[in-house]
Amino acid sequence: MGLQEPYRTRVARFQELMRSEGIEASMIRTLSSFAYFTGEKWLRPALLIPPEGEPIAFAFEDEAPELMERTGIEDVRTWRRAEELMRAVSNAIREGGYKVVGFDYSIERDAYVLFFELFKKLNRQVEIRDVHGLIMRLRMIKDAHEIALIKRASNVCAKGMEAAIEALRPGVTELEVAAEAYYILMRNGARHPLVYVNAGPSVRIHAEPLPDTRIQEGYPVTIVVAADQGGYYADMARTLFVGEPKPRAKEALKVFLEAHSLAEGSLKPGFKLADVQEAIRGYLVSKGYEKNVVLGFAHGVGLLVEEDPITTIIAAHRQYIVKTGMVLASVHSPITIPGIGTIKVEDTYVIEKEGARKLTTYEYELFE
Repeated sequence: MGLQEPYRTRVARFQELMRSEGIEASMIRTLSSFAYFTGEKWLRPALLIPPEGEPIAFAFEDEAPELMERTGIEDVRTWRRAEELMRAVSNAIREGGYKVVGFDYSIERDAYVLFFELFKKLNRQVEIRDVHGLIMRLRMIKDAHEIALIKRASNVCAKGMEAAIEALRPGVTELEVAAEAYYILMRNGARHPLVYVNAGPSVRIHAEPLPDTRIQEGYPVTIVVAADQGGYYADMARTLFVGEPKPRAKEALKVFLEAHSLAEGSLKPGFKLADVQEAIRGYLVSKGYEKNVVLGFAHGVGLLVEEDPITTIIAAHRQYIVKTGMVLASVHSPITIPGIGTIKVEDTYVIEKEGARKLTTYEYELFE
């Protein structure tokens, strides 16, 4: 049967990149890249991509039939003990006679550093290269199949956001708000949703919900919702108030919304992300928020909630040029005001020839 489209084309494009870099084969052990090439997020992923032809998958013996059926991969080599998996991978490399082997090295939800170190010890005869950058070169540009799934995820995001907002009232904890959103997100097919809630005057820019922080009247509540469909994410954030907002918080949100619109209008093919970032920063500084700006306004969205380009944590990614087919979340970084709280509005966009098209849509009343 073999891999189906669009995965067959993705493998072929990566093989072409490998050959151009002098890499003879690549070992894929990160969950998101395995899904990119096979269509399945499979825990303990292991996929060997040769220089041409079909990839080889490695699976626990009793899982192999289902993996073959779901992916179409015909060459699935099995194991029952972890050492058998590592031996099977090393044997496949020796059988192929590969001298330069790539390894998809990244940080996600599993023990990839451990896998990498074991791989190096067991394959001392080969030169090992990090191919994560090559894979992300492909993953940054989404095809129609990926964009359709991200649009579906955007619709689910809106449902989760609505559930969170409906749960807001004085005295309710951040964790209780998040729980309402998680329930709706998972009921609507999100397998690995993410909900952050930051309420009140304390500042947390990555606000995992706390069980003892409660909603307070007049202070901002920032809610971040990420939902996945078919393995692909959308990401959105909204800031709102219960009761009459503090004057400074109300003004800060109005200014942030203006910066959000500025960013949306600037996300066009050919623009450098650093230039968009500087425009946002300059605008916020002009409004008196120089000490409240957090740099890194956008990140990619796809098989991960945050993936390349990640301007928020990797400064070098701010030099990337916006390209058609990118899917970006903007404005990711909040403005933070000690004693007032965190202000943030974020949406997921697909970059088209004429500019950014918003995928996450949820309108709500900002102020009573």
